[in-house]
Amino acid sequence: MALEGALTWVMHWMTTPSTAAASAFAVVTSILFHRARKNYLALPLLPAIPPSATPLDCMVVIPARNEEGVVGGAVKSLPPDTVIVVDDHSTDKTAQEARDAGAGVLEAPPLVKGALGKAHACMAGARILTSRWILFADADTRYQEGFLESAVKYAEDLGVALLSVHLTALAESLAEHLLDPYTTALSFGGASPRRDPAAMFNGQCILARRDAYEFIGGHAAVWKFLAEDVMLALLAERHRMGFLAARAGRLGHARSYAGWKGAWNRIERTAFRLVHVNPWTSLTILTALCAALWLPLASWLWFAGHRVFAGALVLLVLLELRPWYGNGPRLLLAPLAIYAALPLLLHGLIGALANRRIEWKGRIIKAT
Repeated sequence: MALEGALTWVMHWMTTPSTAAASAFAVVTSILFHRARKNYLALPLLPAIPPSATPLDCMVVIPARNEEGVVGGAVKSLPPDTVIVVDDHSTDKTAQEARDAGAGVLEAPPLVKGALGKAHACMAGARILTSRWILFADADTRYQEGFLESAVKYAEDLGVALLSVHLTALAESLAEHLLDPYTTALSFGGASPRRDPAAMFNGQCILARRDAYEFIGGHAAVWKFLAEDVMLALLAERHRMGFLAARAGRLGHARSYAGWKGAWNRIERTAFRLVHVNPWTSLTILTALCAALWLPLASWLWFAGHRVFAGALVLLVLLELRPWYGNGPRLLLAPLAIYAALPLLLHGLIGALANRRIEWKGRIIKAT
């Protein structure tokens, strides 16, 4: 009798429109966010090794445009005398800050027609180096002692020519605490390391073996593409070279943007990249749209008299995003992030589909 009563209750629950919709939401979003976490954890964690007493055969190229107040920290976090900062026609004191931090500074040559500034600057830096390995790093990245040794040893042990290292987010502003974990979850929901390893490449931090890098044409072969990092991986794949993406863990950190304006520009650019890399099969936008249903469904349940289940739906959202936000007070931002990120993503997506140009670092660029 108890079992029969329970089945009757379940059937009643499932046939009520509000509860049926909430059940579908719970199943779909649980699958999507579980998939995102599974994809993230599928990236191997970079094994840490102690710093080397002898210099590595590795140099670092940091392309920098108007990175005053940022680039010095990146230089200082890397071993002395290993960094070349390519000043991409900055209008601030980027070059002086880099020199004061101990880097060699190279002025980027005039921008080639059709080339994007970052890839053009990376190529300029690589051309003057003779080291076996080259690390291309963004100016807003930071590294712990032993990072270079760990990355080079890992790449050599696995025999890969290109290694992309996903750095751990370093959040400082409210916008970063709110949006970084959620947008990271969305990005891993749209790409699978197993099925599409090239799509996992992230240009914030790429280690390249110089001979292989030069063989595929380096950044000169991809400098017209907004997703130049993914295109490098695709070139390596075409030439049957080994490439891999990994997680830095505590060995490396990056700050994605500063403040709300920075968040808008970064997410807009990310949406442009999404359209270029994987325009139709990515689940990123689907995940964002599905997640945004939590508030209408919770309200529907509440006003339909299912108030316990309305609370359970909110709890479900927190549980789905807890792996990305952690267990602290920041977790309470997760439901808000869903609605804060959605207009930014849709704005960027519509702009990319409409072939609209965007501004980045004072330059007008177009998705290619």
